[in-house]
Amino acid sequence: MKKRYIVLSAIVLIIAILVGFYFLSLRPVSKDSKKVTFKVGSGISKVQIVDNLKTANLIRSKYATIVYLFINGNVVLQAGDYELNENMSVKEIIDKIAKGDIIDKVKIEKLTLVEGQSIKDYMNQISKQFDMNFEEIDAKLKDPTYLQTLIDKYWFITDDILKTGIYYPLEGYIFPDTYQIPHNYKIEQIIEIFLDNMNKKLEPYKNAMENGKYTIHDYLTIASIIEKEGVRAEDRKTVSQVIYSRLNNNMNLGMDVTTYYSVQKKLTEGLTANDLNNPSPYNTRNAKTMAGKLPIGPIANPSLESIDATFNPSNTNYLYFYANLQTKEVYFASTYDEFLKYKNELGG
Repeated sequence: MKKRYIVLSAIVLIIAILVGFYFLSLRPVSKDSKKVTFKVGSGISKVQIVDNLKTANLIRSKYATIVYLFINGNVVLQAGDYELNENMSVKEIIDKIAKGDIIDKVKIEKLTLVEGQSIKDYMNQISKQFDMNFEEIDAKLKDPTYLQTLIDKYWFITDDILKTGIYYPLEGYIFPDTYQIPHNYKIEQIIEIFLDNMNKKLEPYKNAMENGKYTIHDYLTIASIIEKEGVRAEDRKTVSQVIYSRLNNNMNLGMDVTTYYSVQKKLTEGLTANDLNNPSPYNTRNAKTMAGKLPIGPIANPSLESIDATFNPSNTNYLYFYANLQTKEVYFASTYDEFLKYKNELGG
């Protein structure tokens, strides 16, 4: 009886020592708070991760840590680089790795580019959301060397964007959409995402753009005007028809939205006589300089609906329209007298 008691006591003592050793082994290696970068490779086993923790002197015992993981069997250790230190317990280390709390975990920005806005508006958004300097973005997007790399890469970007007099070379080439972009991306990477998307959107129109009467740059310019003048799909197709008809008749387009862009005013501002008559290559209200001509480049970034309307104009014979830029209503006319009637009745 006494022998059995001694054996039982010895077993209890051993268990107590093992339990004590287990909990002691889960404690921090030291009080040192020096940061250590620890990498968890993709696809490696928990045992290998524990071995690496031991090698890095971040845990006291790999066996105790394995037991801890066994007891907490549903723990998933995520790959990545972690910032650890020797004063962290096994629980703290495992919790950090299980949460995927990696170093420099990149924030993903949700960036929504609204159709019909200018690239200047987009640059302002990018500047604010990605902590970039607006002037540096502007300089990059006007840098001939950088622009040439885009011309070389994308079929729809041509030397036309380098014409003297263009305000923003990539105006009209940025597809308005919602994007998910890592916060640490550089402006070149962000622009590439936009242009890759535009490439996909323009692919169905590639043959028409490359083999039509006008240049690719011209078609995007037409699409941008349609975007600013019409809201409804049918209106956009009819605006498209009017543009082509006026060009074919060697008329100036006479569209206020181009004047607003030429003087860089908002649509809520008024246009002066000087604005309407200025000789800017964007201003289609100037009949002397812009007869039968398109603006030198796009005046906004068009939606897919406006791009589609560019290649699918309505089967109508209008030459005029009056667009209320505030209400977005568009009134079409076949004659100048009819146009004047709309303009006078609607207070234009």
